[in-house]
Parts: sequence; C-alpha cells; structure tokens
Amino acid sequence: MRILLTGFDPFGGEKVNPAFEAVKLVPSSVAGAEIVKLEIPTVFGKCDKVVAAAVREKRPDVVLSIGQAGGRFDMTVERVAVNIADGRIADNEGNQPIDQTIREDGENAYFATLPVKAMVERIRSKGIPASVSYTAGSYVCNYIMYCELYMAAKEFPGLRCGFMHVPFLPAQAIGKPSPVPTMSVENIALAIEAALEAIVDSPADLRRSEGTIA
Repeated sequence: MRILLTGFDPFGGEKVNPAFEAVKLVPSSVAGAEIVKLEIPTVFGKCDKVVAAAVREKRPDVVLSIGQAGGRFDMTVERVAVNIADGRIADNEGNQPIDQTIREDGENAYFATLPVKAMVERIRSKGIPASVSYTAGSYVCNYIMYCELYMAAKEFPGLRCGFMHVPFLPAQAIGKPSPVPTMSVENIALAIEAALEAIVDSPADLRRSEGTIA
C-alpha cells in the first residue's frame, strides 16, 4: 500500500504549521505501507492541483491530508467535506472566496472514505486525545478534503481519502490570549502514525457511536 501524506505550509501570520512539521517526523514506512510526504500551499485553487499532480505521478492507494485547527484541543479526524469555500481570512496568495461553490458538478458533500472511527480509536490507544469531527470548516482544509474526494469520485475510483486537523504547537501559543490548547509536534506525529496504522489495518470502520449532540 502507498499512502500520500500531505501537510499545509504556514498561514495566517504563523511562522510554522504543525501539520507539515509533524508530517516530516512520520516514518517513511508505517505498518508496511509506503508513506509519500508532500507539503502543499495554503491557497485555494492551487493546493488541489499540487495534490492531483502527486496522485497522478505516485498512484497512491490513500490520501491523508493534515491541517492546523488552532483552538481545537485534540486530534480531529474529519468525516465530511462540503461544497463551499467561505474564507474568514485570505489565503497565502490573497484569495478570499465568499460563498463559492468548489465544484459545480460535485455533490453537496462527500464523506471521508477512510475508517475515521478506527483512526480515532488507534490514536487514543497511544494516550493522545482524538475525536471524530463533523465540520472541516470552510477554509482551505475543507477545500482540499472536498477536492480530493471529488477527484477520487470522478477520476480515481478506489482511491480513499480523508483529512485530520491538529492543534497549535506550544510555541504558537505565545502572545495569544489564554487559554490556547496546544500539543507537541512529537505527539502530533505519533497520532498521525497511529491513524495511518488504522488505515492499513481497518478496511472497514468501527460500528460505534462517535457522534455529537451540538
């Protein structure tokens, strides 16, 4: 099995992005799967092209993308991506789409095709907090997740895709109003590795509740 593992570059004035910093620490082989790492730009209309080119070149079986969600306390495995781009802030090239449809011929939403509950369970088994998330936001993270699932549906049947958000690094909390939840880059990398193990080991997801009330 070959897994394309992507992480975004820094955005929003941050000097680092824990997503790709952690991706760099993940072993090149996990549970027998080859891990191909790729840094992608935090730019609407560009990150998807970079990933698509890598998929066509590397022909992975799985794409797992990682992004920063400052303010979240745990590793959050995303279950759904929606067909809308609505940028609260501009991306790294100044683009700020408002209420923009991502793909005119795409579904209103696509669900992750990875075993999200099994991924959460495996991360927790390493002593790291994790949960299933039912909103990937409306920024570039949701955008890339949607584009990957759209690409799989339209061009690469059998390609499985998903997305996971990670908290800030401790150094990123400096100067921000408290409380600011953080996680070490080592624990983030360990959680990503655990998620990858679950992807390899779990062709079917767990059947148990990971829903939310609000």
